[in-house]
Amino acid sequence: MSTDLLPPVAPEVLAEAVENLTARLRKKLDAAIEACASEAVAGPDGSVSVRFGEDAVVTLRPGPSGVVTAADEAVCGCLLAPRCLHRAAVLGAAPLADPEQLAPAGPAADAEPDPAQAGTPPESGVVVVGAGPQAPAVHGATTPGASAGDPPPTAPEPPTAAQLRASAALWEAAAAALAAGVAAGGAVVQAELLRAAHSARLAGLPRGEAAALRVVRGLRAARERSAAQRLGALTEAFRELLHVAGLTASGAGGPALTGTGRRAYEAGGSLRVHGLCREPVLSATGYGGVVTHLVGADGSRYSVSDVRPGGLARARGAGSASVALGGAVLDHAGLARGGLRVVGATVSADGRLGAGRGVKATPLRGIAWTDEPAAALFARPAAEAVAGLLADPEGEPELLGCDVRVVGGAGEHLLVRELSSDGSVRADAPVLRLRPAHPHPELPHTANLRRLAGCPGLAIRVLGRPDPDRAATLGALAVGPVPGARYTLRLPEEWLGRADLGYDRLQGSHLPDGAPELPEGDGGPLAGPIGGEADPLAESPLWRVRRLLETGVAGGRRAVAEAARGPEPLGLRGPLRRSGFGAAADLATALAVEADRRPRDAFGRLTDASADRYAWAWLASATHLGAAERSLVAASWS
Repeated sequence: MSTDLLPPVAPEVLAEAVENLTARLRKKLDAAIEACASEAVAGPDGSVSVRFGEDAVVTLRPGPSGVVTAADEAVCGCLLAPRCLHRAAVLGAAPLADPEQLAPAGPAADAEPDPAQAGTPPESGVVVVGAGPQAPAVHGATTPGASAGDPPPTAPEPPTAAQLRASAALWEAAAAALAAGVAAGGAVVQAELLRAAHSARLAGLPRGEAAALRVVRGLRAARERSAAQRLGALTEAFRELLHVAGLTASGAGGPALTGTGRRAYEAGGSLRVHGLCREPVLSATGYGGVVTHLVGADGSRYSVSDVRPGGLARARGAGSASVALGGAVLDHAGLARGGLRVVGATVSADGRLGAGRGVKATPLRGIAWTDEPAAALFARPAAEAVAGLLADPEGEPELLGCDVRVVGGAGEHLLVRELSSDGSVRADAPVLRLRPAHPHPELPHTANLRRLAGCPGLAIRVLGRPDPDRAATLGALAVGPVPGARYTLRLPEEWLGRADLGYDRLQGSHLPDGAPELPEGDGGPLAGPIGGEADPLAESPLWRVRRLLETGVAGGRRAVAEAARGPEPLGLRGPLRRSGFGAAADLATALAVEADRRPRDAFGRLTDASADRYAWAWLASATHLGAAERSLVAASWS
């Protein structure tokens, strides 16, 4: 169904409309939602009307923000209004509003908005670059502004009583939705999640709110059989929601669990930062822009972002847009190959530079990747760097640099092997995959990697972000020539030795002539079959656990219970134990047994209808699976 004409609706408005329905009308709600969206008609005053037969017309009149945020902005002309099926169906067919479109709520209302925290997830859109309207957070090796003499951080404050109640409601709604699965996760189940999300917003739990909205959008996309829906992404959304709600409800606290709905900036003093590369940002909610990655004099990572509504057109144009920071007369292309001296800097916890009134910035001459502090990014072997970057399961991997030699192409991926300091291929180097960081066909990432794949033996220096979900895979952001190599890139002088794969287009003149001259004794990248290296993640039997978890998300508790009926559910225990994954086998088996545990009394009535124990079993298995897969990904780099 098409919902293009319907305005976004605040989650609490939809939740209230569903709650007001009688039990008989709730059973008809899903069918009514499917039938009503195609009847939407836009009015001259900005309203949208949907007709139900001859006697009922539902009219949505969004406020100045373009979002339906109050119950009186959705009216129906039938006799049962506002407790009618028509009104609830239209609100259920409309898209959900993002938290940044709503009025601030909670204790962080006085800070700057953080669209990245509440953005639409990958499962709900066609193309998502980063984790939301903002690019992935770039965490520094050290906290900006911190020093070795600073006192140790204090213990996080425990959650308040309101946060405990809100997180308990989130857990209960999430557990019920998980037990129902996509098959039974209709509008009523989604409404309970939305009500819990609104309570989390009011209690100052933006991470929990964002996770609940991701689950609801994923359920909607799955039930509509959207081409962009991915069962794996919805499974991860459920894991995130249960993780946050469960820990917070049990009394754990701290900013990592509560999240930041409004990005807070602190004074950073005077900074000297140098550009590394640009990264386009494109989200499923219509945001587009660019984030420019920077490095400070002490090696700390920073970034400057420019992300606004505008989609693909803005993502493509923002790469050359002016930098709105302290009056600096630079665009993002110039900043990526230049630098800034910032006086009175304001810095967020993840290294994002703010543009406050007291910030003053003046341009600096750019540095090459071979100069410090940028050179430190390429100083360590990739395996050693990745082991540190993937150590934090909650954080986004930082940028990683390495020198590689091209092997060839495999679909949209570029196969490479890492080089040692003398320019030869490391004897123990695995085949690495460089994937397009942003695969949209209108962005040049894929075309640039394909051009490089046509030059086997080419030595390149690459800067990218390790993919924590794929073995030995790097999302490439920028490339440059390898110092001292003869068969390497020949980039224009004004590019300062690097090409941003999301904005610059590599041409034939940028590639060397002739054949590669390999060091003596170097077998080169062409020895052996392409892609013949062992993939520990693909060859492990952990896929059986993932299939069981995804079966639960798709079919609910009943589908997992069906797998439990037999001597060895889905053949889990044997293959997992033989491969050394005994804990994964025990947790998956416990999940299957718990799914089939439905105690009844002498009259056949359920004595424990709660999904609480089932949700904990599912979360335990999902958490262990994520940690095990992350360890295998780290091992694939060595």
